[in-house]
Amino acid sequence: MEIKFTKEQYENLIKLVYLGNWMVNAIRGGAENEVRVKKYDDMEKYVFSFAKDFGLDNFVEYDEEHKEYFATRELEEETDIAQYIQDYDENAFWDELFYRASDRDFERAYSFKEISKMSMHERFEKEEPFRKKWGDELYEHGIERLEIKE
Repeated sequence: MEIKFTKEQYENLIKLVYLGNWMVNAIRGGAENEVRVKKYDDMEKYVFSFAKDFGLDNFVEYDEEHKEYFATRELEEETDIAQYIQDYDENAFWDELFYRASDRDFERAYSFKEISKMSMHERFEKEEPFRKKWGDELYEHGIERLEIKE
């Protein structure tokens, strides 16, 4: 089977593969408990291996010493990639903070036994005040009023 790409499509593919592998492996440093997902590293390297054929070797370089393809600084910093990663991180931070804080408060207000007996509808209704509280707080004040109590 063969798939054909225009230069523009291949450039978009490079970016998508880079972003996908970044999503999976950027948090994995390679230590024993942080093992990178090799199949995605391998896919990225395979897709990158065609960059020169498309005239996009400004985005991908081959390292002779490691015998591998790597994204160049231009791909990482001078395209929209960095902005996509920054936007994702920003959105993920606020979503996680909102849900973790409101879930924590909900779970402090109701026991595990009480929660397990709630219908989905009832749970949503009872979670709503906590969602509203944290939504309003984060929207109006960001992290400004978050403190560690001792």
